[in-house]
Amino acid sequence: MTEDIDERIAKARAWYDAAMPDAGPAAFLEPRRTTCPWCGSPALRIRLRGRDLIQRKPGRFTVEQCRSCGHAFQNPRLNLAGLDYYYRDFYDGLGAEISATVFALSAEDNRKRARAVAAHLQPDNWLDVGTGHGHFPYYAKEILPDTVFDGLDLSAGVEEAVHHGRIRTGHRGLFPELAPSIAGTYDVVSMHHYLEHTRDPRAELDALALVVREGGYAEIEMPDVASRLGRALGSWWVPWFQPQHQHFLPLSNLLGALVERGFRPVSVQRHDAHSTVDLTWATTFAITKWAPDPRSPWKPERTQHWRKRRHELAWSKVFPRAARVSHGLDVAIDRALARLDVGNAYRVIARKEAR
Repeated sequence: MTEDIDERIAKARAWYDAAMPDAGPAAFLEPRRTTCPWCGSPALRIRLRGRDLIQRKPGRFTVEQCRSCGHAFQNPRLNLAGLDYYYRDFYDGLGAEISATVFALSAEDNRKRARAVAAHLQPDNWLDVGTGHGHFPYYAKEILPDTVFDGLDLSAGVEEAVHHGRIRTGHRGLFPELAPSIAGTYDVVSMHHYLEHTRDPRAELDALALVVREGGYAEIEMPDVASRLGRALGSWWVPWFQPQHQHFLPLSNLLGALVERGFRPVSVQRHDAHSTVDLTWATTFAITKWAPDPRSPWKPERTQHWRKRRHELAWSKVFPRAARVSHGLDVAIDRALARLDVGNAYRVIARKEAR
């Protein structure tokens, strides 16, 4: 018999109660670094302080930025127990339905990513790193029907992607650990909003260089920390996405790292990688703060009728109207950003040269 939602929430609540350390969410953080993890400089500044604005799980998080190279990173960063706590019930479990809805809204973004590579080659095979449930390959096949797509992810979503026919082969595990077994295998390897989630971007790029065949291509998309709108929105800028996002590479740092690993950048796209979501997500954060779900299992159990009623009204009445307005503003901002060729993300396509 399938569990109903109340049973699932009760089980989740027991897990979260047991998982929270006696010292509170601060115990999920490692000691603070005093130097930049990218260049080693001690010249650091606080870029923002934030919270989990989507699920409203407890904790406070800080992103610092290197004054020397511009690299931004969560500091102190989550330890492994913290990663488990904050990722749980986000893409799977209790959050699976909402995540699937959000990913479905990015269909055209995924098609654009496929078209960007198709302008350079028609690949026989393609590995999507951080594929999750395989949403990118699903839409990319519309553009590249003859390409065989595989996926790699740490979560069980990659197995679901195989089951639903979105990818041929699902590699489950850490990319740097799996890379030697698939070295030189793929025409294209993509990392779409993946590197910012990782604990060691350099190790991920080393794995990328190992897996792409000579003459093959890498496609990487990341948040652009140079975004002016990001500065204006502060911690409410969705690409900061605390506490999941760990590292933010300035474009120049990524390009340099790719060249060091034998790649030649052939395309850099800024506005074309932009998603019209900034104000829409900020509106979502505001509604979530004002009317959080009283059943969230990581919060103290609350049964007051008015909390439940406020949550229902916020999402059924207030949010649809506010979202229409904020999306309209996002579209207007998008038109302005198009003229400047900037946005909230950048996309790099690079060819692996023969050595």
